[in-house]
Amino acid sequence: MSRQAVIVDTNVVVAGLLTGNAASPVARILDGMLTGAFTYALSEALLAEYRTVLVRPQLCKLHGLSVTEIDALLTDIAFNAIVLAPAPARPAPDPGDQLLWELLAARPELLLVTGDKLLLRDPGMGGRVIEPAAFAAAF
Repeated sequence: MSRQAVIVDTNVVVAGLLTGNAASPVARILDGMLTGAFTYALSEALLAEYRTVLVRPQLCKLHGLSVTEIDALLTDIAFNAIVLAPAPARPAPDPGDQLLWELLAARPELLLVTGDKLLLRDPGMGGRVIEPAAFAAAF
């Protein structure tokens, strides 16, 4: 099991919920969040973003969960998380991802797990951003 604390980007949570392959890295990460298999952090803003995205009508059609079921899923995710207050951070490559950069700034040992190519390529993060497959292989 990995001891490195991570932040799990919304795209990984969504992909984990939508995949039909339980052995895929994103499914394993979502399952790991739900079972507390690894240490992860989130902020109230990130949890709210998870919910905002998961309750979108187009996504609800794909994952088939009701709003009540989504809220139960998010309660389980929050239960196992370290909840942190964000810290001031340099601008993110995409302004919509600023909440992730601020959460990374809260603790220097955190890594961001994401499938977002723009974030993965950001040279200013110095190895703090990793792909789901790389993280899933570590736990």
